[in-house]
Amino acid sequence: MNIIEIIEKKAKGKKLSRKEIEYFVFGYTKNEIPDYQMSSLLMAIKLKGMTKKETVDLTRAMLNSGDVNDLSNISRYTVDKHSTGGVGDKTTIVLAPLVASCGLTIAKMSGRGLGHTGGTIDKLESIPGFRTSLSFDEFSNQAKKIGVVVIGQTQELVPADKKMYALRDVTGTIDSMPLICSSIISKKLASGANIIELDVKYGDGAFMKSKKDAKELANLMKYVGQKLGRKINAVISDMNQPLGYNIGNALEVIECIETLKGHGPKDLTSLCLHICAEFLVMAKKFTNYDDAYDYASNNLYSLKALEKFKEFVTAQGGNANVVDNYKLFKQPKYSCDIKCDRNGTIKVVKALAIGHASMLLGGGRMNKDDIIDMSAGIVLHKKANDIVKENDIIATCYSDKIISKELQNLILKAFVIK
Repeated sequence: MNIIEIIEKKAKGKKLSRKEIEYFVFGYTKNEIPDYQMSSLLMAIKLKGMTKKETVDLTRAMLNSGDVNDLSNISRYTVDKHSTGGVGDKTTIVLAPLVASCGLTIAKMSGRGLGHTGGTIDKLESIPGFRTSLSFDEFSNQAKKIGVVVIGQTQELVPADKKMYALRDVTGTIDSMPLICSSIISKKLASGANIIELDVKYGDGAFMKSKKDAKELANLMKYVGQKLGRKINAVISDMNQPLGYNIGNALEVIECIETLKGHGPKDLTSLCLHICAEFLVMAKKFTNYDDAYDYASNNLYSLKALEKFKEFVTAQGGNANVVDNYKLFKQPKYSCDIKCDRNGTIKVVKALAIGHASMLLGGGRMNKDDIIDMSAGIVLHKKANDIVKENDIIATCYSDKIISKELQNLILKAFVIK
């Protein structure tokens, strides 16, 4: 086979065979196909799409590019959750200890930042000492011992996706439904959990801009999961404005800790409780959703989930004292308040603009090798439907770089005020 012929075939909108898909996935994983040729193919896939069968074949090939975890000896029900990404989407950091405090085992592999969206692994690494690279023995032993473990992608599990994921970030091929689906489902299947929940975002700050597209992606992922032998559930959630109030790695972890203390924003708290309740029903710990939701809520507000978070952080080498002392996080050199320029009511806070601004502050990657400033980001003080007056502080931004007037204006313009 010839990679150039495969690129040209897909660029003409033709279907690729299973063998052709396996050829380019395995060849790229083994460094036999260079980045520039894979970039061309990814762009062709983005522009021309893939059939359901091609997407299943792509997912299978990515899954088979490495090892697959066997978690059957850990727990009868191991759960995993994945979000399609958004601005301020910090759900895993609250949900993982919450789920574990409810008696389920969550053994999860997460990714790094992609485009304007933050990555769970980057956020967790803002905790001093926190390790996201564990061997499988460490991974499984921690899951057995405390019921929660979150790691980054390893060289052994879905190595094809690790390479392709980084390349998509810098080639404008992020928002392709087949590529999003194959990336997510291959990782979820390789992680080994038998209950999987997908949080599919839609709106300004998500890859899927409409609720219709989000449902289409959710149905595609459920279909691919079923074809590859796994039952997958999905929730559709709004990303027209950031989730919570904090955007940026350390800032988001701080908001997660506040949520685990019972002081979190309503949107983040309710989403985490909803997914946890669905897990409890799927794992047959409860037959009634409302009872499961009440149980999860009690574990959150009784601080059981916070204690599990401390245990989780300590187990992975992190400094759990951050729970009581936020100054242990990296501190920014500069900060700047963004003031409202008129009276009115906030119609919306544009998530995409806020995510882009946070990236420019240093909180995300413009290139795959960029080093993230863990202290950089934005704290929103106002959101949709809030009434504001001229000179009210509506956001504060943080960075190790001097914060330019242009960047301040970008943040200000993200607030649509009527």
